[in-house]
Amino acid sequence: MELKLILQIAGAALGLLYLWLEYRADIRLWIVGLIMPCVHGLLYYRAGLYADCSMQVYYILAGLYGLAAWSRKANGEKTAAQTRGIVRTPPAAWVAAAVAWGVLQTVIYMLLTRFTNSTVPFWDSLTTALCIVAYWMLSRKYAEQWLVWLAVDVITAGLYIYKEIPVTAGLYVLYSALAVAGYVRWLRLCKQNEA
Repeated sequence: MELKLILQIAGAALGLLYLWLEYRADIRLWIVGLIMPCVHGLLYYRAGLYADCSMQVYYILAGLYGLAAWSRKANGEKTAAQTRGIVRTPPAAWVAAAVAWGVLQTVIYMLLTRFTNSTVPFWDSLTTALCIVAYWMLSRKYAEQWLVWLAVDVITAGLYIYKEIPVTAGLYVLYSALAVAGYVRWLRLCKQNEA
């Protein structure tokens, strides 16, 4: 079996496990999130998706941060054992996220066009910048992180079909559907936490 296909299958399996754990607001998502970037990094490098490849380093660092943030104790109990802390995204966080996205996409786009042979620098930089924002929102347990992931998933599915990595593209189509379900569930958890 070809390495590209093996990486796609392994990445898809890890991605599904990660998303299921995220849906459940389970702290173990961060552990899977430390393994998955290694698999995806190699796949994206081989496919010429350099921003996505380098993004995997960010995912590892963000995974360590998220694990630490979710492990902090709240009210004497670990937040990992509860869904406390899931909240709606405050307006100031939306502004910060939008500014960060704009700056990140511009910088990543410039790096891709100047230093790589990327054939899709706009789309690669768009999804990469949105991923950084979504991961930060996830670490803060903002329910609307699912909406940012939905945008990433839809765009990424099309990009990966174009780059001929169809198994991973299919995973992102599934991610899109699960992002909607995750958002609905996390909204419900927000209401429970507010009550």
